[in-house]
Formats: sequence, structure tokens, C-alpha cells
Amino acid sequence: MSDQPRILVVGSINMDVVMRTAQMPAPGETVRGEGFSTLPGGKGANQAVAAARLGARCHMLGRVGDDAFGCALVDSMIAEGVNCDNVMITEDAATGAAMILVDNCGENAIVTSGGANRQVTPDDIFGQGELFEQADVVLLQLELLLPTVRAAVDLARRHRCKVVLDPAPAPRPMPEELFQVDILSPNAVEAEHITGKQAVEERADRQVASELVERGAGTAVLKLGPRGAIVVSCDGEIARVRPYRVNIVDTTGAGDAFTGALAVAVGQGKRLAEATKFANAAGALTCTKLGAQLAIPTCDEVRILMQDQPQ
Repeated sequence: MSDQPRILVVGSINMDVVMRTAQMPAPGETVRGEGFSTLPGGKGANQAVAAARLGARCHMLGRVGDDAFGCALVDSMIAEGVNCDNVMITEDAATGAAMILVDNCGENAIVTSGGANRQVTPDDIFGQGELFEQADVVLLQLELLLPTVRAAVDLARRHRCKVVLDPAPAPRPMPEELFQVDILSPNAVEAEHITGKQAVEERADRQVASELVERGAGTAVLKLGPRGAIVVSCDGEIARVRPYRVNIVDTTGAGDAFTGALAVAVGQGKRLAEATKFANAAGALTCTKLGAQLAIPTCDEVRILMQDQPQ
């Protein structure tokens, strides 16, 4: 493994439309917002930027619309060092978008429209064998169509790439073949959707992560937000990683930063517990700023936090 691993991200590219509000509206309720911004996002693009910013050579495979949002999003990723040669322009669909409300506690509510992301097909994947052949880690989410994600898992396994899957948004039920990855990394809500069990305390965390492994994952890395993370592997490794303490401004993108950082650390050959500590620190720092991609920390910022709060 290299200090600068080659990571291929197959996933969504969205423009995030963000508004802050004192409280989330109830159904039928109108509340006042404070500020309005358009920010680059999409789980795939967020994780690609995280991987590039944290030290990987990253390629992005996906689609945007032939519109202003699409051009801006590709330019933004290129500026971050992400190779976008395989981001395709789709003329008959708008670029994906997400409407995000963020309350005063930093919690968020998100509605997404897939747009061009829904046009990424298995044929798009199987036509990119060379990209998979060159990758150390293939990083996936579930904002693309499930057959497309399954095609990416299949091609990655053919080329013996490590596969990291962030099962978000979590489907009900989740197809069994999507468990057959090296690392499955849901958050607690997604894990509950997949298993039907709540991860609310240490024993339950371990049971939920263990079920994900029993269903086929090589390792489950369960993201638990303010409670840190837990790692359970098929070889019997179990590790609990404590959270890092930060001032929370906005949790949007924290999970994506975590997953991107996890892929980088795994690609560098770090042990899973150490890789998860690195990922936890990246996710925590992302919560200290507004937005998703703009809030993702650099490798130096992550190292400083880990030095200031040793575990």
C-alpha cells in the first residue's frame, strides 16, 4: 500500500442548497430561515473531495447535467485535486440537488433529487475497467441506482480492489449482494434500517455491527456520531473508537468525511482501529464548519486534532 493510495469513487454529485433555521418546521409549518447558500455536495463527490484532501490520488466516476450546477461542481472537484475525466455530462437530466435545513444545534434535514445521478448505468461502470484495475480502493454509496452499485462491486472484486460501501440512503431491504464488501460503514440510523436493531449503547452497537458481518461484510465500521465508532471484523477483531470533542456548527457531510478518510487510511495499509480513529477525527472536524465539502479538513488538521486529543 502507498502513502498516496489510488481511490476510485463511484457516486453522486449534487449541488446543496442550504438554509439555516432556529428549528425544523413541523408538517404544514412555515419557519424563518437565516442565510441561503449553494454549496458543492453529493455523497460521492463529498467523499472524493475528502479522499483527495486527505492524501489520496482520487478519480470520480459519475454524471452531472448539462447546466450551470454541473459545470460548477466539476470545476470545484478539479480544484480540490479530484480527477474528473470520467464525470459524464447528461443532456437530458438536471444535475442532482439537495435541499438542506440546518438548525441551531447543527442537526440537519435533507431532501435530495437524483437528477443526472439516476442516469449512471451498469454499462457506464463496465466500460471503465481500466479505472478499477488501477484503483487500490473503490468507494461507493447508495445515491446511485442499486444495479449500478452492484455492477461497481462486481467489477471491483474482479480487479481485487478493496471495496468500502457507505450504505446511505439505506434501502429496505438491502440486497444481500451489497453486504459482500470489504468494509460496510453505516451510521446508527442506517444500520437500524438494514438490521431492524437500534445501536443505542455498547452491547447493542456490537450486536448490530456483528450482524452486518454475519450477513457478509468483511468488516463493519459503525459510525455513532457523538459516541464515536465501533469496528467488528470477520476475523474476530473488535475495537471501540472514542469520539473527538469539537464545537459543532453543522453535521452535514461529517459521515462522508469519515468514510473518505477511512478509505484513505485503509488504502495506506493502516490497521482498522487506527484507520477508524483517523476517520473519526476527520468527521468531527467537518462538524466545526458550515457545509459539506467546504468543511472537510486537511490531513494536517486531522493530525493536530489527534495529537491534541490522543486516544
